[in-house]
Amino acid sequence: MARLRGVILSGFFLLLGAGGVLAQGGVQARVDPAASMLTATDTGMTLRLSLSQPVPYRLRLLPNPPRLVMEFNTLDWQGLDWPAVDGLRGFRAGHRGDGWARMVLDLGFPMLPEVVAQNVDPENGRAEVTVDLRRATLEAFETRAADEAEFVALYSDHLLHPVAQTSASVDVSRPLRIMLDPGHGGLDPGAVRDGQSEAAIVLGFARVLREELLRQGGFEVHMTRDADLFVSLDGRLRAARDVQADLFLSLHADALPEGLATGAVVYTLSEDASDQTAEILAARHDRGDLLAGVDLSRNTDEIASVLMSVAWQDTRLRNAALADALVEGIGAAGLRLHSRPVQSGAFSVLRAPDMPSVLLELGFMSSPRDLARLQDPEWRSMMARAVADALASWRVRDSARRALLQR
Repeated sequence: MARLRGVILSGFFLLLGAGGVLAQGGVQARVDPAASMLTATDTGMTLRLSLSQPVPYRLRLLPNPPRLVMEFNTLDWQGLDWPAVDGLRGFRAGHRGDGWARMVLDLGFPMLPEVVAQNVDPENGRAEVTVDLRRATLEAFETRAADEAEFVALYSDHLLHPVAQTSASVDVSRPLRIMLDPGHGGLDPGAVRDGQSEAAIVLGFARVLREELLRQGGFEVHMTRDADLFVSLDGRLRAARDVQADLFLSLHADALPEGLATGAVVYTLSEDASDQTAEILAARHDRGDLLAGVDLSRNTDEIASVLMSVAWQDTRLRNAALADALVEGIGAAGLRLHSRPVQSGAFSVLRAPDMPSVLLELGFMSSPRDLARLQDPEWRSMMARAVADALASWRVRDSARRALLQR
């Protein structure tokens, strides 16, 4: 099977330079047109872009007509152009105005990437981006292609064909208000392995994620704690209520019996734990409130239960879509997922009946590989970008869905 760096999922990739090398702020990479080429092959096309330095980039497929869209941050095209090539109907390259440079290839027939890679010469620091495309059926192409309305809403219609339209029902004018909830803290360190506490690891990741969300724009970010402090489960939900959060994302990195779990898992609320793992985690996280002398189960009555059950009818659907978006984004970035990446458990911190909320286990400290990843700054940056992209994608879909329900 041909190699592919990154995972094809819904036509979306988020790929970084070899070794995670990023372009420095304000420094543009330059394309070398003489050393770059686009050539036809027996099975499709091969694209090679020679760059003065590695840069973050992403690749998507768009349908109707089939197109390959590549974006680079940041890049000077240096007058790049292509001669007529079999399989290529058109070519456009330009700048979006937000630091990203976009290239659109209008494909003569459906093709899917088999190889996507950025290789860096260790001696001179130059990079080469390679994309090998192989002819595919229209059905296979459209299965992997991104939704165009969602793409335009998130990334603009710059250089796309004139019929690209964003849905009028999608409202992304106001920043999405997110409450990040680093689990545990203070007198509750959470899991501890090799001198590392879960509380410290997830707080560090929450800070990285906050910076990524603010960098991307379109988000207003709050945190239930920004220091090694204990915050009760009830207090975490109150904090989200106080800022009128649109979304609640609880972050954890638990430790379970050796060999039981590895990779990221997204949990939604279920009164009955979906399996033994979820049951153990729910009990462990709920222990935080017991330490503070708070029992949330006593704060409900018959009327409140009825009202919450009504609100939950819609929120459950939104939670499920949020969980799916996170799994999609993490998988698209090529990051490790649990074999069952979406599960449910009786987590008190997810009990807000009218606010989408999920718990993201970034990994499991009981897994040596997960523990190493959790402490790796490059991995944290990649996971933060994947989560931020997933939240932006979920927002567009959620806004469109809610607008339809209000008609």
